[in-house]
Amino acid sequence: MAAAILPDLATQVLVPAAAVVGIAFAVVQWVLVSKVKMTAERRGGEGSPGAAAGKDGGAASEYLIEEEEGLNEHNVVEKCSEIQHAISEGATSFLFTEYKYVGLFMGIFAVLIFLFLGSVEGFSTKSQPCHYSKDRMCKPALANAIFSTVAFVLGAVTSLVSGFLGMKIATYANARTTLEARKGVGKAFITAFRSGAVMGFLLAASGLVVLYIAIKLFGIYYGDDWEGLFEAITGYGLGGSSMALFGRVGGGIYTKAADVGADLVGKVERNIPEDDPRNPAVIADNVGDNVGDIAGMGSDLFGSYAESSCAALVVASISSFGINHEFTPMLYPLLISSVGIIACLITTLFATDFFEIKAVDEIEPALKKQLIISTVVMTVGIALVSWLGLPYSFTIFNFGAQKTVYNWQLFLCVAVGLWAGLIIGFVTEYYTSNAYSPVQDVADSCRTGAATNVIFGLALGYKSVIIPIFAIAFSIFLSFSLAAMYGVAVAALGMLSTIATGLAIDAYGPISDNAGGIAEMAGMSHRIRERTDALDAAGNTTAAIGKGFAIGSAALVSLALFGAFVSRAAISTVDVLTPKVFIGLIVGAMLPYWFSAMTMKSVGSAALKMVEEVRRQFNSIPGLMEGTTKPDYATCVKISTDASIKEMIPPGALVMLSPLIVGIFFGVETLSGLLAGALVSGVQIAISASNTGGAWDNAKKYIEAGASEHARTLGPKGSDCHKAAVIGDTIGDPLKDTSGPSLNILIKLMAVESLVFAPFFATHGGILFKCRWEQITGHLQTSKSSFGSLY
Repeated sequence: MAAAILPDLATQVLVPAAAVVGIAFAVVQWVLVSKVKMTAERRGGEGSPGAAAGKDGGAASEYLIEEEEGLNEHNVVEKCSEIQHAISEGATSFLFTEYKYVGLFMGIFAVLIFLFLGSVEGFSTKSQPCHYSKDRMCKPALANAIFSTVAFVLGAVTSLVSGFLGMKIATYANARTTLEARKGVGKAFITAFRSGAVMGFLLAASGLVVLYIAIKLFGIYYGDDWEGLFEAITGYGLGGSSMALFGRVGGGIYTKAADVGADLVGKVERNIPEDDPRNPAVIADNVGDNVGDIAGMGSDLFGSYAESSCAALVVASISSFGINHEFTPMLYPLLISSVGIIACLITTLFATDFFEIKAVDEIEPALKKQLIISTVVMTVGIALVSWLGLPYSFTIFNFGAQKTVYNWQLFLCVAVGLWAGLIIGFVTEYYTSNAYSPVQDVADSCRTGAATNVIFGLALGYKSVIIPIFAIAFSIFLSFSLAAMYGVAVAALGMLSTIATGLAIDAYGPISDNAGGIAEMAGMSHRIRERTDALDAAGNTTAAIGKGFAIGSAALVSLALFGAFVSRAAISTVDVLTPKVFIGLIVGAMLPYWFSAMTMKSVGSAALKMVEEVRRQFNSIPGLMEGTTKPDYATCVKISTDASIKEMIPPGALVMLSPLIVGIFFGVETLSGLLAGALVSGVQIAISASNTGGAWDNAKKYIEAGASEHARTLGPKGSDCHKAAVIGDTIGDPLKDTSGPSLNILIKLMAVESLVFAPFFATHGGILFKCRWEQITGHLQTSKSSFGSLY
């Protein structure tokens, strides 16, 4: 077996260099966004068009555009700045409050990791025979406990920082996008997209560099014990996903409680526009977009990246790469991510520099081109890194045996994951964009009321599952056939290799949504709101595409982690006909329903309080409907904050405690059934819920926009048809922004948690079966002897 062409030194330079380039590119994009000033400035001395033209023709043309809109007023800019500050302050306050509770959990769970893993060998400090190679000595379990705990904290902190930075960038850019909309939809698009790119590249680069640094630092202690090193690194993925769960659930409850309250009272009961400043819940709604859709999504995709990398590294460490200590092939997963950053950088330039958007109908195609271009460029990148970074042939660990694999086969595994992600993205777009018949049919069903709208929306969501599941199934079949569980893990990495672009188009949506809200609250013209609405409608679709990527990658990641867990727990086969496994399977399939019920009820409970508060203010504050008095925004923000912090704990506990309880009391075989059941069930519900909610949202926007003859027959705003669409959108809000996106974290988190605790479960797990089954067997033997003595 030949060595890789790329020398180890080049790998040690390439990985951190790619991360540095990604961070530098993010900073450049942020600087460009910051050039949009949030203070009113007069051009040309006295601010006259003639004076401006005398000094700068470009400034004059911009002035004339603003003059045409009737928006060349200082108070408009000041209002935008004031609203942006309120949104940013509310989002920051909520995240700090959330992080206090999450930090407490992080400390407690870190102690549990240390105690459970350290007790595997009674906290011994002596070296032990390696788990997979008994003839070699590895570091003690106590070392694994310490370093897994450190990796967990590192992953958790990185996840929190990723979410927080994403939120700060989004709140920095929302009002700037609004102000740029005065100059045309193209300028606003570039501002929103560049802001999303800042988040995408920061997250992708920071996740890569922190993981690389952790591997190098842990390697100082572990030395040649790569089996122990990469087993400890799995704590990084656990930390990332556990924080993402609370971010997704807490942020989702926050945003949807405010959104539902604002829509039901404002739109349906009071017949006022969305984001009307008279609505008391409007600031809380805009804050929620940032803490849920930005901070939550950032932590979610960071968790997926960390877990897929960890799953691939664990399997590789017990394959020929790890056994022969081949550094460059061992870091093949990180090389994929490094090339992904460069591919996404090239792709981003097509949206911001190479082409300019001049019309509303060019927005969605531009975002779709981002997906296509990044996938094509990344395919070339994967081919190069597979040729340079892998030997021609090698062996991959396959449930106790070593399977011979060729580098072109591993290229196919990564490529199939990458292209499956593109297919999932396009199918999601087809089912959630109002440019196609499925959403238009849902909008048309509103003619006969909310009931038919709900029926059509649910049917659309169920149908939208079909092609993504076939794409995931084909990816799993091909990648597993070629390279066993390592192939599945790198297929997941392939789907996430364009994470920077995926996050950019995903974050673009909430930024555009906030921009529209700020335009409405600042009293800007109808033309400006039309532009921001167009940006927002495309953003809804891109957000759904982002969720599709997250769910698809979660399925592959979970399966790869499941394979690593089965190997580490020394389970030879998982037989579903075994009672121990089957009970885990059926309970695992139930968990996504239980989790969804908890999160949806949490949104409902919080929304009830919000509706009551908004009604109270409309009924009791004189002059509120007339616009002469300001509403009490702070009380609504407090309701969302308190409800989300309180309600995020039970669903989080359900997910985190289920593997521990099952592993400790029922053992690794039942736990393997639990993981399989949760994976199969959770993926279906997550895709269906996300697409149903996205379709309802865009059906409402289709009616509101009235861009086609068909849409105009359903409107206008405030009509019975529109009210039915608003009710559907309101029902879909917790589906697409709370329950659906959180389910992919559920299946990933349970799998990575099981892998981290696998040594403890394999040694001490199954208490009930060990005790009770022995007693029952003893009683049966006694009864049999007594029964036989009668004859």
